Amino acid sequence: MAIATTTSSSSLTIRLLHPNPNTNPAPRSLQLLSSRRCARAAVAGGAVPYGAAPRRGIWSIRWNLFLALRASRRLPEMGLVRCHGVSKAARACVRDDLVVPRSPYFPVDSAAGQERGPSPMVMERFQSVVSQLFQHRIIRCGGPVEDDMANIIVAQLLYLDAIDPTKDIIMYVNSPGGSVTAGMAIFDTMKHIRPDVSTVCIGLAASMGAFLLSAGTKGKRYSLPNSRIMIHQPLGGAQGQETDLEIQANEMLHHKANLNGYLAYHTGQPLDKINVDTDRDYFMSAKEAKEYGLIDGVIMNPLKALQPLPASS
Repeated sequence: MAIATTTSSSSLTIRLLHPNPNTNPAPRSLQLLSSRRCARAAVAGGAVPYGAAPRRGIWSIRWNLFLALRASRRLPEMGLVRCHGVSKAARACVRDDLVVPRSPYFPVDSAAGQERGPSPMVMERFQSVVSQLFQHRIIRCGGPVEDDMANIIVAQLLYLDAIDPTKDIIMYVNSPGGSVTAGMAIFDTMKHIRPDVSTVCIGLAASMGAFLLSAGTKGKRYSLPNSRIMIHQPLGGAQGQETDLEIQANEMLHHKANLNGYLAYHTGQPLDKINVDTDRDYFMSAKEAKEYGLIDGVIMNPLKALQPLPASS
């Protein structure tokens, strides 16, 4: 089975090629109609002999067979196709609907073709749950680490410190990472306030999420057994004149040295090992993260989970 593409100034046709078209059913082709800026899919029939794929046009699309077949059966729900080598205006309208299925819980706005997100009632209930947890000094660090999320967590930490500086704060981390500066705002506040901050990894703590997980009070850093933890070096990019690139490169090197220094302190690992391990994505299970020093314990029984462990000497 193979895939062939043909192009014109305003359309792209994708055909499934069968090695033996005489015995197999005629393949269905997906044709992107309208302009390249807003190309939508339509289905057309027609058999194409194997090996007869034209080689013209500037489009380059690679699908695996499963996605192509699924797309041909789910045409009414299909959005736009990911494409490469097109103009910036064309890339602005590209979506990943053929790769990532839509959530059944979030309805789709037919006019905009985008998920509307949870309803106000769902969000109200969610905020109510978050508020109830906050009353028990439990903070949620979920989703990408960015400025708005960091500002909320900083405010919550400062408020709980003002209410009672003697009681611990529990922060659940389920984050793929994000902004270094936003994460450092949370980190500095955790070290600034008087209460101990116990961190618990649920799901994934990657990049800045793993850094915040390790920044909890020593002896009070935990993970659920099936969580994943990943550390790596800061990622970023810059454009502009040579001097601008040099400034941004030096800033990234500063963040890398700063983060790795804190990781070495939190984990007890040598700085040279941290530099090597964070050169690429370094994934760990909860048990491996405990051995590495990122956490102090793996929660197996929630009723006994958050009791402080003896501080390491």
